[in-house]
Order: sequence, then C-alpha cells, then structure tokens
Amino acid sequence: MKIETVGLDLAKTLFQVHGVDSQEHIVVRKQLRRPDILPFFAKIEPCVVGMEACGSSHYWGRELTKLEHTVRLIAPQFVRPYVKSNKTDAADAEAI
Repeated sequence: MKIETVGLDLAKTLFQVHGVDSQEHIVVRKQLRRPDILPFFAKIEPCVVGMEACGSSHYWGRELTKLEHTVRLIAPQFVRPYVKSNKTDAADAEAI
C-alpha cells in the first residue's frame, strides 16, 4: 500500500501518525516518539503531510521537506470541525 496523505499531530513527546492511501483507506495509524519521526518518514515514499500549525510545526515542516515530502500547515480553527469524536491526539491526526 502506498501512503498518499499523512496527518501528523504534534505533541511534546508522543506524536500521532494517521496515513491513508488514494482511496482514503487507513494504511498506518501509530504513535511515535520524537526521535522516531524522521526515521519513519525517511522510510516511506514522498507524500503530503498535514500538520496543525503550532510553534514546532515550522521546524518539522522544514525537516520533512528535506525528505522530499510536501508539507501543508492547517490553522487549528480549521481542524476542529473535522474531529469526529472526543478531542484526542489520534482523533486530531485523523482530522488533519
């Protein structure tokens, strides 16, 4: 399965990754620690990575762009309407 789009929810220590293919089927849903983020994205083919805009999103955007991924930052007020249930990191990653 080829990952087309990844939603990445940023946090202090644990990051949530939600990846879908071209038919919007879930390919990957996992929790990663900060040191595991770049090795994970280095292993997958270049794709679109969506992140909620925050203080650290610009840093991660630059790092992922170096790995040839296309990064899209989304303002927090535009992510909230897409959260399906309670606000959790996993639900945020899926909404992004």
